[in-house]
Amino acid sequence: MRGSTDELELKARVDDPAGLETALQRAGADLVFRGEMQDRRYDRGGRLEARDEVLRLRTYRGTASYGVLAWKGPVSVHHGYKRREEHETRLDDPAAAAEIVGRLGYEVVMQIDRTIVEYRLAQAAVRIEWYPAMDVLVEVEGEPAAIERAIAATGIPRDRFLPEGLRYFTADYERRTGRAARIATA
Repeated sequence: MRGSTDELELKARVDDPAGLETALQRAGADLVFRGEMQDRRYDRGGRLEARDEVLRLRTYRGTASYGVLAWKGPVSVHHGYKRREEHETRLDDPAAAAEIVGRLGYEVVMQIDRTIVEYRLAQAAVRIEWYPAMDVLVEVEGEPAAIERAIAATGIPRDRFLPEGLRYFTADYERRTGRAARIATA
């Protein structure tokens, strides 16, 4: 688990998740995690949102169980990639971290629940995400050259990968389908 870095990523809508997994496996990707991933984003009176910052507690339950606490800085686009400073640490007890964050006066302001499968392909992380009611997405994260190699391995056209966040993809889903997106189970 990395500590501090500039996160670079791209996302795309996935039409054939099983085909994507097959393509990744054929390219030699290693399975890192399969299971549930829950994000809880925290704020205190909108202060973090006003600075375009995120305090997030992520809980993984599946092939492994653990948590990740992260602070993310403001979003920018750098050479076509979504970029933000990120500091994170892996946790054995995410429930204790949630209690600490709550005791410090932070409240959950956003919930994201999804089933994921994450692969490592060379130096890129490739995560396929299934939401309660929305398109399946793939996120590719790493350095630019690694991101581009991973994208090529997916078989998804390069122009479908965008430096956009989840809000963009939920709005796109709602516009295309006329249905409300749902990114949390509760």
